[in-house]
Amino acid sequence: MLLIMKDKLKAKTCSQFLKGLADPERLKIIERLQDGPSTVSELATTLRSELANVSHHLSVLRKYRLVCTQRKGKNIFYSLNPTVFSGQKSSRHTLDFGCCQVVLRNR
Repeated sequence: MLLIMKDKLKAKTCSQFLKGLADPERLKIIERLQDGPSTVSELATTLRSELANVSHHLSVLRKYRLVCTQRKGKNIFYSLNPTVFSGQKSSRHTLDFGCCQVVLRNR
């Protein structure tokens, strides 16, 4: 008899979110975006990183749906995806993937 296990953790979806975070530069971007939306150039300046490097990491974060974009005039602002990021003041440093939570320590 073959038992089929139900995927309560949504392992595939969860692993995709974790892949998106699996780089120190992307974690720094997530940490910076906790303070609010930012442009690529603002992030590059703050993180003291090359613009192309930050742009690449933001595209990966977008691919894994960890950040959202909003155009304002000529600028594109990046922000944390509200469906993943707990915006409540008590847990504003928590990424909730449904299967697990990642708590970013206070700075």
